Amino acid sequence: MRKFVLRYLIPRIIQYLTIIFVGITVTFIIPRLAPTDPVQAQVSMMIARGSALDPASIESMRSALTDLYGLSGSPIEQYFTFWGRLFRGDLGPSLGNFPTPVSKMIGQALPYTLRLLIPAVIISFLFGNLFGALSSYYPHNIGLNVIEVLGQAVRSIPYYIVAIVLLVVFAYFIPIFPFSGAYPIGTRPDWSSLDFLWAYFKHGVLPAATLVLVGFGGWFVGMKSLTSNIISEDYVVYAETAGLKKNKILVQYIMRTAMLPQLTALAMSLGTVFSGALIMEVVFGYPGIGSLAIVAVYRNDYSMIMGITIYSIIGVATAVFIMDLLYPLFDPRVRYQ
Repeated sequence: MRKFVLRYLIPRIIQYLTIIFVGITVTFIIPRLAPTDPVQAQVSMMIARGSALDPASIESMRSALTDLYGLSGSPIEQYFTFWGRLFRGDLGPSLGNFPTPVSKMIGQALPYTLRLLIPAVIISFLFGNLFGALSSYYPHNIGLNVIEVLGQAVRSIPYYIVAIVLLVVFAYFIPIFPFSGAYPIGTRPDWSSLDFLWAYFKHGVLPAATLVLVGFGGWFVGMKSLTSNIISEDYVVYAETAGLKKNKILVQYIMRTAMLPQLTALAMSLGTVFSGALIMEVVFGYPGIGSLAIVAVYRNDYSMIMGITIYSIIGVATAVFIMDLLYPLFDPRVRYQ
């Protein structure tokens, strides 16, 4: 146990914290290299709305906003102030929805994205790997060959194209599911109501299906490629010669070995899936992080963009860290070392 902690656990904790530190530091630097000034943008927005302010009031407001957004002082002072506020959970106010805190708005939108993203990733991962292994072990099965062709075709299509196709087919030509949103307009969320939960489920089917369809093809191809190499290994050939059942060979000898690199790929692909979820949410008008991000970009919402980026960095790094901790459970060689 001590050997595991010193050689495996502690290095990965250090790596995890380093990734977050570097990612957040880059997030702090890049917006400050942009040509736009968030304080001046806020002042200009208020003037454009018809606010009559004298020069002294404008200067006073600019000074207050500079301090509010943590832009006062030298870059080094700003950096330490930034980390101090971050440790307190203070990401500043939203520029587009002033003075609502960024952390509050992200806290309201993030659950919608997670409730959509996590089930979709799990479903595409499980079914993609299962059918990929079956297709490799039973290469002459017509049904599996058809699934492979469809998976290959959808895999190369961008998320937003698949989303639009599903929207047109199943919300317009065959109006089974709603067009947009997470629930009907004017509905007050009531998570104890079965009617509301059913409406929420129907609104989430098409967005989730978009993520599942695109993700399925990638897992299918990856698993088939891995199992195709494992099938020819000596221990698999010996098991077949010994007369073991095919299902047992497939599950315990082939899939179990092939799942190890797939678990690593799952952790590495979370960033790509997350970005696809953002695009998909915009297409479906889903009130998650994606919709929040696109509005923040349009409004040049300095604090909101930084907040969403920080949450994304921490989320993806945490997922990779958890996968690293679970990896020894699947690979005995890691425990042995």
